[in-house]
Amino acid sequence: MSYQVIQAIEQNQLVAIIRITSTDEVESVVNSLFKGGIRIVEITMNSPGALQGIERVKRVFPEMVVGAGTVLDPETARSAILAGADFILTPTLKKETIEMGRRYDVAVIPGVLSPTEALTAYEYGASMVKIFPARTFGPSYIRDLHGPLPQLKCMAVGGIGLDNAHSYIEAGAAALGIGSSLVDERLILSGDFAEIEERARRFVQIQQEATTNKV
Repeated sequence: MSYQVIQAIEQNQLVAIIRITSTDEVESVVNSLFKGGIRIVEITMNSPGALQGIERVKRVFPEMVVGAGTVLDPETARSAILAGADFILTPTLKKETIEMGRRYDVAVIPGVLSPTEALTAYEYGASMVKIFPARTFGPSYIRDLHGPLPQLKCMAVGGIGLDNAHSYIEAGAAALGIGSSLVDERLILSGDFAEIEERARRFVQIQQEATTNKV
C-alpha cells in the first residue's frame, strides 16, 4: 500500500494540511478541497479529535488519500494507522517511526532539512522526505539537494503559497504540503468554504501548468 500512496502523492503533488478545532468542521473543509480538485489531505495530530477526523474523512470521502501529520513518535503513528491513515508525515527524523510505518506497510515521510538528514531518512527506508521548513532556503534548495542526491523524492512544506508553488515544482519538488495559504483557520471559523474551494482550484491550476512546462 505504501508504494501506491507515494505514487498518488507524486501524481497529484498537492497535499492540503488541515488543522481543525473540531471533527464537525473537517467534513466541510475536505468537501471544499475535493470540489476544488485536491485529492490528498493531511490532518495534523495536534488537532483536537484528529483520529476521529481521519476516520470520518476516510468514511465520507473514499477517493481521498488521507494522512496524519505532526506525528512525533511511533506510538502516535500506530494510532493514526489504526484509525485509517494512508501515510504519516513527521516534522523530524525518527527511525522508530519509519520502522512502525514499514511494519504496517504505510509510508512515513519524515521531516528533514540537511543533506545528512535526508540521506539518513532514505537509508532508514523513507520513500519520500519532507523538506521542512522549506521557506528557510526556498525552491533552489530542492534543486541543490538533487545534485548529490538525485534519488530523493522531496515534499516541500512550510511557506508554500500561490506565489511560489510553481517555482518549487519547477525546482524538482515531488510534492507540496500546503497549510494556511490553502486551509486558513479564519476561513474555517467564518464558514467561508467557498474561498477554500477557490484556493484549491487555483493551486491545482498552478500544479498542472508547472507539470506541463516541465514535460
